[in-house]
Amino acid sequence: MSKETDMSTKYDHNAVEKNRYKTWLDEDVFKPSGNKKAKPYSIVLPPPNVTGKLHLGHAWDTTLQDMLIRQKRMLGYDTVWVPGMDHAGIATQAKVEAKLREQGITRYDLGREKFVDKVWEWKDEYAATIKKQWAKMGLSLDYSRERFTLDDGLSDAVKKVFVDLYNKGLIYRGQYIINWDPQAQTALSDIEVVHKDDKGAFYHVKYPFADGVTFDSKDYIEIATTRPETMFGDVAVAVHPDDDRYKELVGKKIVVPLVNREIPIIADKYVDPEFGTGMVKITPAHDPNDFKVGNRHDLKRINTMNGDATMNENAGKYNGMDRFEARKAMVKDLEDQGYMINIDPIVHAVGHSERTGVQVESRLSTQWFVKMKPLADRAIENQSTDDKVNFIPKRFEHTFTQWMDNIHDWVISRQLWWGHRIPAWYNKQSGEMYVGMEAPKDAENWEQDPDVLDTWFSSALWPFSTLGWPNENSEDFKRYFPTNTLVTGYDIIFFWVSRMIFQSLTFTNERPFKDVLLHGLMRDAQGRKMSKSLGNGIDPMEVIDKYGVDALRWFLATGNTAGQDVRFSYEKIESAWNFINKIWNASRYVIMNLGDMDKPVLPNKDEWNLADRWILSRLNNVVTQVTDLFEKYNFGEAGRALYDFIWNDFCDWYIEMSKETLNGDDAKAKENTRNILAYVLDKILKLMHPMMPFVTEKIWLTMPHEGKSIVVAPYPVEHKEFDDAQAEKNMSALIELIKVVRNIRAKANAPMSSSIDLLIKTDNDDLKDIFNTNRHYIDRFCHPKKFNIGSDVDAPKLSMTGIITDAEISIPLAELVDLDEEIKRIQKDIDNYTFEVQRAEKKLANKRFVDNAPKQVVDAEKDKKSDNESKLEAAKQRLEDIKNQK
Repeated sequence: MSKETDMSTKYDHNAVEKNRYKTWLDEDVFKPSGNKKAKPYSIVLPPPNVTGKLHLGHAWDTTLQDMLIRQKRMLGYDTVWVPGMDHAGIATQAKVEAKLREQGITRYDLGREKFVDKVWEWKDEYAATIKKQWAKMGLSLDYSRERFTLDDGLSDAVKKVFVDLYNKGLIYRGQYIINWDPQAQTALSDIEVVHKDDKGAFYHVKYPFADGVTFDSKDYIEIATTRPETMFGDVAVAVHPDDDRYKELVGKKIVVPLVNREIPIIADKYVDPEFGTGMVKITPAHDPNDFKVGNRHDLKRINTMNGDATMNENAGKYNGMDRFEARKAMVKDLEDQGYMINIDPIVHAVGHSERTGVQVESRLSTQWFVKMKPLADRAIENQSTDDKVNFIPKRFEHTFTQWMDNIHDWVISRQLWWGHRIPAWYNKQSGEMYVGMEAPKDAENWEQDPDVLDTWFSSALWPFSTLGWPNENSEDFKRYFPTNTLVTGYDIIFFWVSRMIFQSLTFTNERPFKDVLLHGLMRDAQGRKMSKSLGNGIDPMEVIDKYGVDALRWFLATGNTAGQDVRFSYEKIESAWNFINKIWNASRYVIMNLGDMDKPVLPNKDEWNLADRWILSRLNNVVTQVTDLFEKYNFGEAGRALYDFIWNDFCDWYIEMSKETLNGDDAKAKENTRNILAYVLDKILKLMHPMMPFVTEKIWLTMPHEGKSIVVAPYPVEHKEFDDAQAEKNMSALIELIKVVRNIRAKANAPMSSSIDLLIKTDNDDLKDIFNTNRHYIDRFCHPKKFNIGSDVDAPKLSMTGIITDAEISIPLAELVDLDEEIKRIQKDIDNYTFEVQRAEKKLANKRFVDNAPKQVVDAEKDKKSDNESKLEAAKQRLEDIKNQK
C-alpha cells in the first residue's frame, strides 16, 4: 500500500533549492569535522577577480572542486575548502577608472587615498555579488576561513616574500625594456601581452651617409621599419660582423632622417644577414633586443614617448602627438622630403594588453624584477622527485617545465594605486634605498616607492598564505598544507600554477598541492571562445534560474574529459534536467511504497530473489567504479556509470520488477523488496550528491534516513558479499529475452500489453532453468498466453524471430497482428514504394536533370530508387508469405 509524500509529481528546482543553502550554513556542515584521526583533505578556491560576475568557466571550475570536497567529506576525510577573492590590480583599477571617466573624473583628480577608497567600494559590491553566486552554485565553502589578497595576513606574507627574495639577491631594481600599457600606464609581464594580427607596413627609408660617403653608387643605405615613430630614438644601424657586403661600412656615420642626427654603423651578431637588407636600426629605448645591443656597445638610450604613448620632447616637432598620428605625419614628411623609398603593406603579430586591449609599447623603464632562473631550476628539479606536482592530464607537465626552462626575469612592479605597495623606501635627502617589512622609524624622511606589485605576486602565495603562513605554527597551515588538489584552467599554467609552485618550494620547502587538475575552456555551441565582442557568453545564473543548479552541475561535471574544451549546449542541460526528473519520479515511487519504515534494513541474503541479488551486485560494481574514477578525476566516465546504473538498472528494470512483488500477496517478500528499494535509493543519492547536492538532499531527507544532512552522511563503500556474477548473468539473459520480445512487438506495431505465444528454442539447460524459475517476470513483461521452451521447439513459418545468447525466440505473426489488417497495411506499403520507384525512374530518365543537377543530387536520387526497390521486393515477399499461410 502506497503512502502520501510531500514530493511533487514533477521535479521543481525552485522548490528543491529554496533556503537549502542557508540551512547548510546554519548547520555548519561545510566546516572541517575536527576529527584529528581523520585524514586531512584541503582545497583552496582559485580566487575570482573582484572585477565582475562569475562566468561559466568559474561555474565549471567550482563545480569540480565542490564535487571533490563533498565526496571526500562523505568518505570521512577532515575536509576544508578555503574561499577567497583576488584584488586583481590592473583589471580592477581599469574598471574603476573607466567608471570615473564616465563621470568626467580621473584618479589624479581624487588622489591616491580617495581613489583607493573608491576601489574598495567596488570590491565590496562585487564581492557580495560573487558570494551570492557561490551560494546559488551550492558550493560547500568554509566561509569562516574566507580570504582576500589584500587582507592584513596575506599582505604580511607578500611583504615577507618580497623582503626575503630581495635580501637573497633574487629581487632587483633596474632600467630595462618592459611591456608598457599606455592606457593603464603600467608595466606588464610577458604573459599579460596578447599577440593579435594587425595590418601594418614595412616602411623602406633612406638613411643618408654623413661626410659624402657612397656605397654601391648610392649616398644612402636602405632601412626598413614597421614603426617610423621610434626613429627619433635611433642611435645606430647594425650589420652582422661576418656579412662581407657591409664590412667596409662598419664605423661610418649616417644621418637619421627628419632629426638630422649622426649615428654610427656597428657590427653585432644579433643581426640576421638573411632578413631584408641585413641592416637594422638600433633603438635601445623602444625594443628589447636593441636594448641588449645598446648595452653591448654602450649606446645612448633615447626615449621618444610619454607614458600615455604621446610623443615627447625628443620627437621634435611631433612632440605631444599621439603615437599613431605621429606615424602618419612622419610618413608624409619622409615622402615629401624624398626619404621614403617604398611602403609594403603587411599583416603582423602585434602585442596588446590583456587587460585594456590597447597596443603595448616596448618602453625603457625603471622597474622591479624577480631573478627567475634559480627559482625555476628548483621547480623543474622538484618534478623528478616523489614530491612532484602531478599534472592531470599529464601532458601539461611538459607545458610547465618547458616554460620554466625558457623563463625570463619577471617584472613585478606596476604603476598602479590598487594593490600591495612595494615595501621599499627612498631617503628624501640621500636617495638611499631601504627594503623592509615595516617603514623606517623616521618615516617623515623617507618616501615609499609609489608602485604596487603584480597581482600574480600575491596570488602565487595563495595556497599557503590563506592557511596562516608566514606563521608556520598556524593550526591550519600545519594541518592542511600542502593542499591536495588545485582545479583550474590550462590557460593559466604560466600566470598562476607555475608561480605557486616555485614560490611554495622556495618559502615552505613543499609543493603547494599534490595534484593540479586542468580543465579546458568553455566554448559556445559552435566551438567559439565565449567573449563580450562576440556576444556569445552564457550567464550561469540564468541557466540555473531556468533549469536548476543540479542540471547545470551535472552538465559541467560529466560533459568532458580532463584538459579538453567543452561546448555549451542547452540540449545537454535539458537532458540533465530530464535525468533529474527521472531520479525524482523513481524516488517518489519508492518513498510512496515504503510504508512506515524508520530506516532501510537489508534482509538476510538467503531471502534475496534474483532481481535483489542482481541490483545489489550492480550497485556494488558502480560504487567501486565511481569511487575509482573520482580518484582518477575521470568525472565524465563516473557520470556515465551512474547514469546507466540509475536509468537502466534501477529505474527501468529493478523498479519495474519490484512492482510484481509489491502488487503480490507475500508480506515478507514485500517487506524485503521495500528495504532493498530504500537501501539502493539511499546509496544512489549519496553517490550522486557530490554532483547534484540540492535534489539529493531533498529526496534523502524525505525518505527514511539517519543523520541531519546528506552532506555529512557516509559515502557508499564496496561490499564484497554483494558481488554475484551468476545473478548478473541470469538477469542479463532475462533482460535480453524481454528486449527481444519488445523489439519484435515494435517491428510488428503490436501493442506491448497484448498476449502472445512465446516460443524459445535452446539446448542450454541453465537458460531453461532461469526462464522457468523466473517465469513471473516473463509473464509481467512479455504477457505470454503460451510459453514453450526446449530444444525441440519449432517456430511456425509465419513468425517473427529474434536471437539471444544460446537461444532463438519466436512469436507467431498471427499472435501479433490481425492478418487481414496486416495484408491491407502491406498492400498500402507496396503502393507507396511502387509510386516512389516510378517517380525516381521518370526523374532519372530526364536527360536535363541528369546532365544539369549536381552529381550528389543525382546520386541521392539513384540511392533513393534502389532503397525503395529493395523495400518493394521485401513487402511483396512478406505479402506472399502471409497469403500462403491463410
